[in-house]
Amino acid sequence: MEGAEASRSAGGEPPQTVGVRQAQKQQSRRALLDAGLGLLADQNLASVGVREVTRAAGLSPAAFYRHFPDLAALGVALVEESLASLHLMIRSVLVGAGGAEELIDRAVDVIRRHVRENRAHVRFLARERHGGVRRVREAIDAELGRFATEVGAALGLQSVSVGWSEEDLRMLAELYVDHMVSTAAAFLEALEAQETDPGREERIAATARLQLRLISVGRRHWQGS
Repeated sequence: MEGAEASRSAGGEPPQTVGVRQAQKQQSRRALLDAGLGLLADQNLASVGVREVTRAAGLSPAAFYRHFPDLAALGVALVEESLASLHLMIRSVLVGAGGAEELIDRAVDVIRRHVRENRAHVRFLARERHGGVRRVREAIDAELGRFATEVGAALGLQSVSVGWSEEDLRMLAELYVDHMVSTAAAFLEALEAQETDPGREERIAATARLQLRLISVGRRHWQGS
């Protein structure tokens, strides 16, 4: 008797049942996120309705509200998801071995690959960064701010940053993050124009490398603010 009781959760359900419920909850949340991302391929979040999302996900409106209080919350979740993998990739570039040229080439290749593999997420960020849903705009700004903090910390470990103030490192990090975002948006446009302008993607990559070299040269000669 005691063993049977111990095998039940605090709510009285066996662990197996709890596990199944959690898996189903994660599946329905995933379905809502995927449906929202799919709908946002052609429109802004401000123009999407809950019923539209749940219809695309094959769920009821009631199921939506078990996961998100409103569409803005779904948008914020998409922001976090959209930038999470890019954080890891860029961080690995910055802490990797190699000279400035090698780091620049790796950074541009990482951004290009990320856009190819996550086109829907990049499109969502590019559109909603200046979109009509304030909480989503703020979430993007906050996430990019955290990203700049991570980049600044990684830059501070490099020998060329010896003697730099925290303010100057932050400024440099924000410059890199802004460049990354604009380059990702440019790669996205190139992918969508690939049939009519097949060389555009390579031209964007070449320009991005030149811009990063310019930042790198300026960094080596910076005297401090």
